[in-house]
Amino acid sequence: MVAMAACSPGASQAPPRAATPQGPEYLVFYNQGGQQQAQQAVESAGGTTLANDAKLGYLTATGGGGRFAENVGADGSVVGVSPDRSIGFAEAGAARAATRRTGGAKGRTAAFPDARSFTKSGSGEPLAGRQWDMRMIGADRANAKVPGSRQVLVGVIDTGVDGKHPDIAPNFNRELSRNFVTDKPKDEDGETLDGPCEVSSCKDPVDEDDDGHGTHVASTIAAPINGIGIAGVAPGVQIVNIRAGQDSGFFFLKPSLDALTYAGDIGVDVVNMSYYVDPWLFNCTNNKADSRKQQLEQAAIITGMQRALDYARQRGVTLISALGNGSTDLGHPKVDKESPGYPVGEKKERQIDNSCVNVPAESAGVISVAGLGPSGRKAIYSDYGVEQADVSAPGGDALDGTGAKATRSILGAAPEHVLRAAGRIDAKGEPKGADVVKDCKGGTCAYYQYLDGTSMAAPHATGVAAILISRFGKPGKGGLELAPATVEDLLYKTATPKACPTPRQYVYKAYGQDVTQVCEGDQADNGFFGHGVVDAWKAATVEP
Repeated sequence: MVAMAACSPGASQAPPRAATPQGPEYLVFYNQGGQQQAQQAVESAGGTTLANDAKLGYLTATGGGGRFAENVGADGSVVGVSPDRSIGFAEAGAARAATRRTGGAKGRTAAFPDARSFTKSGSGEPLAGRQWDMRMIGADRANAKVPGSRQVLVGVIDTGVDGKHPDIAPNFNRELSRNFVTDKPKDEDGETLDGPCEVSSCKDPVDEDDDGHGTHVASTIAAPINGIGIAGVAPGVQIVNIRAGQDSGFFFLKPSLDALTYAGDIGVDVVNMSYYVDPWLFNCTNNKADSRKQQLEQAAIITGMQRALDYARQRGVTLISALGNGSTDLGHPKVDKESPGYPVGEKKERQIDNSCVNVPAESAGVISVAGLGPSGRKAIYSDYGVEQADVSAPGGDALDGTGAKATRSILGAAPEHVLRAAGRIDAKGEPKGADVVKDCKGGTCAYYQYLDGTSMAAPHATGVAAILISRFGKPGKGGLELAPATVEDLLYKTATPKACPTPRQYVYKAYGQDVTQVCEGDQADNGFFGHGVVDAWKAATVEP
């Protein structure tokens, strides 16, 4: 297959690069007006500047020596330095090992911020009876009233989207979709990362997803009403694949920056970000457990992502993120045992506090979504926090009831080849367990899988945002436009308020153990449910 990642006219493009010397590459973020001084710092440290991104304020440079990042970071013009891990290479490798990466005080910021600043459903689709999530938020009724406009572009920043899936293809915009990731078969230590490349360039086509995560997300947002499988929250809008995740599930900084910039440049209305930026689950700029190089990398992630998020938001992109799956009170975090998650084997235990942030879930201007189980309770895995949880939505919770059941999770589209590789369907194409569902129409068959996570919650909110933009947006770049602040206000206005449980110290029962999580805040805004549970029906019927 031919890679389809060339930019169309008007799309975001990288600045011209100098000839690439040998050595690792870095992203060097400079402060306002600090480009030339930062370039001098790179040269003084024995490095070479390869490119400058004036939109987001960073240099791509190749390093000179083992302390390049520390030496450059000591310059007053530099606010963060991160290795650029986004470039893969062609090499035979072992079988792929896929993992799931989910995102996990908001407000506007100035330019160039840095780290310092089972019943019948209304859709009538064959598997609608399995979509308890759509009934919870009224999407089954909203589908008929406001399915969403094809002038609304929803960007899925994820592991890719299977654009050929029968329950995605009708709403998939192949022309605008882009892949900002190059597969990397092995990591720097020779361990399997993405596995063997499927194409000679190691850059997958824009309609491919070798993980399945992004395809599930996309179908929750906009699976069409077409007589097969399921229906999404907004089955009439268009999906744009803006891939930033590796096949292995890692999301590194540079592809995320490119994806957000591109979304802003082409007129995407809302993006879904069901991930956090690797390798740090929590980014701390001055943690004593980290080396200076690691501190600079975390500062670069905070700084670079905030600039990219601001760039997109200022161009009309509503930003929606998964809150995270660590069962953590993000307002009072204490320990991070998951960072750095890359390369494999580098994790360490760090004491952290509220100055350490999960990106993009805790970045400014982002609407972050907590996950709910079918009973309506906050899912046991979902992160929470009165400052961090903006809204809540169905994310699934297999443990929400007696025993564990896959059908308490969220049903979404799945690429057939991913299920085959994982051994979830047999040689005849039949599911091997209750977690996978097959549906056929007129000789065409499609597959679906049940998944849990705030990754699954966020696209419900994204779909509701798409309904609001369809109703209240005005003609503009890319189709319709509605200011992100207005979308946010309407999303909160149409959400159904939900108070903290009584008592606030909620005790979950999980495999014979008690897990207590404390909900803070009032009914209008609290740490478990935010401003409330998103409501597609209210979004479809609310008066302007």
